[in-house]
Amino acid sequence: MTTTKRLTTSAMIASFADPGQKTASAPFGHALAALAEQDTRVVGLTADLGKYTDMHIFAQAHPDRFFQVGMAEQLLLGAAAGMAEVGLVPFASTYSVFAARRAYDFLCLDIAEPNLNVNVVGGLPGLTTGYGPSHQATEDIAIFRGMPNLTIVDPCDSVDIEQAVPQLAACEGPTYLRLLRGKVPTVLDEYDYRFELGKAKVLRGGNDVVFVSSGLMTMRALQAAEKLAAHRVDVAVVHAPTIKPFDEATVLREIAGDRLAVTLENHTVVGGLFETVASAAVRAGVSGRIVPVALPDEFLAAGALPTLHDRYGLAAGRVVERVLAELG
Repeated sequence: MTTTKRLTTSAMIASFADPGQKTASAPFGHALAALAEQDTRVVGLTADLGKYTDMHIFAQAHPDRFFQVGMAEQLLLGAAAGMAEVGLVPFASTYSVFAARRAYDFLCLDIAEPNLNVNVVGGLPGLTTGYGPSHQATEDIAIFRGMPNLTIVDPCDSVDIEQAVPQLAACEGPTYLRLLRGKVPTVLDEYDYRFELGKAKVLRGGNDVVFVSSGLMTMRALQAAEKLAAHRVDVAVVHAPTIKPFDEATVLREIAGDRLAVTLENHTVVGGLFETVASAAVRAGVSGRIVPVALPDEFLAAGALPTLHDRYGLAAGRVVERVLAELG
């Protein structure tokens, strides 16, 4: 009798942390609860997903400032808009697919057009769940990049999230945070890094290749850079957590020259970081090839995250293979 090895990751709410990797539990929830201690205007809302967006941490700490609207994402954003109109600073959490696909018009006309300080927190961005197209927000940045006034943040790890929350609250207009929830890797603490809204940061230098990455793919970029060193390939890594407004000056300065430029993102190749970098390069007259590491323009399969990340090229080993192939 043969036995099948049971997969160790849940398809729905799986962690992308590597075994034994340092993590922080629910960094968004704890950061928001801490911010609310300092700022009485901060309120939290969710559409029946408090536990799955780490908003339950805030709800436990500040029950009188937490609002559960039920499975009604359009109501969620409409209510948040009303709270912002009267001077509160709302953080509204749901899944990214629901914010981008189901409630787009409410975010656009109720929040972005009047430029209200509403902070939309989207769980399961990109390929962070194995539940298939209904919950994989692989095109959320593409949907939101064209919305005026909206700031878009794609954090790498717990450090990014913890430091971003108060800066998002201080941002005058609306924001969209691609949330990493649960046990989130802690990576950037080893790189003398601090999150600055609207700024990209060079995490390591390198003479042969430059990675420009956002979100969890910055973690993979750093891992791939270490692995490529064994192949005598020297890789620089630029982390761009703010997709809009984009720090063109820093990124274009790094990709100018003879190094191979590679963008890495947990998002479809259409309308995300790759096209943001490429369009900036064309407008600035920066020549050279830019290679995308991104999800394909298709509806993705369901399954365990390690399998899916390997299949669609997001695993560090697959990034190494892609770079070596490009270098010939």
